Amino acid sequence: MKKVMVAMSGGVDSSAALVLLKEKYEVIGVTLKLHDGEFEQGGQKTCCSLSDIDDARQAASRFDVPHYVFNMKDIFREKVINNFISCYERGMTPNPCIDCNRYIKFEALLERAKELGCDYISTGHYARVEYDCERGRWLLKKAVSDAGENDKDQSYVLYDLKQEQLSHILFPLGHMTKPEVRAFAEKNGLVNAHKSDSQDICFVSDGDYAGFIRRETGREYPAGDVTDSSGNVYGRHEGLINYTIGQRKGLGIAFGKPMYVIGKNMTDNTLVVGEPQELLRSVLTADDMNWIAFEKPDYPFECKAKTRYRMKEQPCKVYPQQDGRVRVEFDEPQRVITPGQRVVFYDDDIVIGGGVIQ
Repeated sequence: MKKVMVAMSGGVDSSAALVLLKEKYEVIGVTLKLHDGEFEQGGQKTCCSLSDIDDARQAASRFDVPHYVFNMKDIFREKVINNFISCYERGMTPNPCIDCNRYIKFEALLERAKELGCDYISTGHYARVEYDCERGRWLLKKAVSDAGENDKDQSYVLYDLKQEQLSHILFPLGHMTKPEVRAFAEKNGLVNAHKSDSQDICFVSDGDYAGFIRRETGREYPAGDVTDSSGNVYGRHEGLINYTIGQRKGLGIAFGKPMYVIGKNMTDNTLVVGEPQELLRSVLTADDMNWIAFEKPDYPFECKAKTRYRMKEQPCKVYPQQDGRVRVEFDEPQRVITPGQRVVFYDDDIVIGGGVIQ
């Protein structure tokens, strides 16, 4: 019988995945300790709490599955937290959940699983992995349901998976909806069957990214001018790390009309604001590309893409560049294309690949 290591966060999804896999595989459960203790913000505790570990352990114990806690806080700080801080300091808006998937769950954890003789690793992500004989490649696909579309699909945050990783990954929830998973968990007596989903970034539970960065770095970020795209000054900002593209609330200035952050100029420390139509863009450039459905493309191709997790894919044309980057031209202007976020390409339910928006 083949052996599977299931990454258990303490939530219902990964616990349900463990139970489903136990029917066919020898299973062990692991929970990752990612922090030096628990970050405390606004009276809340972030992930990796003792209660999360206990929920995971109880789920594993109920089905006589061994459970372990792996300490990965050093690599998490290096690859996820430090990159999160660096991106904000460079005027970008990072996606640490994607970095965690890339470096922790499907790189470091997979290596640990192989060392312990496991054939696969598994998580509670809503996605599918299939091997395509004609292409000779492993494919990442959207989660589906009986109705077709699955609003819990998480393929966007998994676009960076490599062929070797895909060949050792199981996503047992790829054909289930969230209500079906909760019902399955309740039927099987899991204590976390109705546990709330985690929200926001796991290590910044109160959503105060700027406050977190200040506490972690001990640095102050200087105030500067708030201008429009023509250079007209409207007031002062409180440090560029406090703002992100598309932000409207919290600017602290009465403009007399709706105004949004449309840019951050790190060179002269100015925050650029504009009217809603100034958020629209038809073109973007992306780098740090990962291709799943085929090797690096040599010619332009048409597909659909999305630049945020919770958006519908939009038609576009992708132009590969000689330096490995891509230029993406959308058929219609898109709102709030944000540097540091990801653009992910789709061919129907197949994830073609993706990269970091520049």
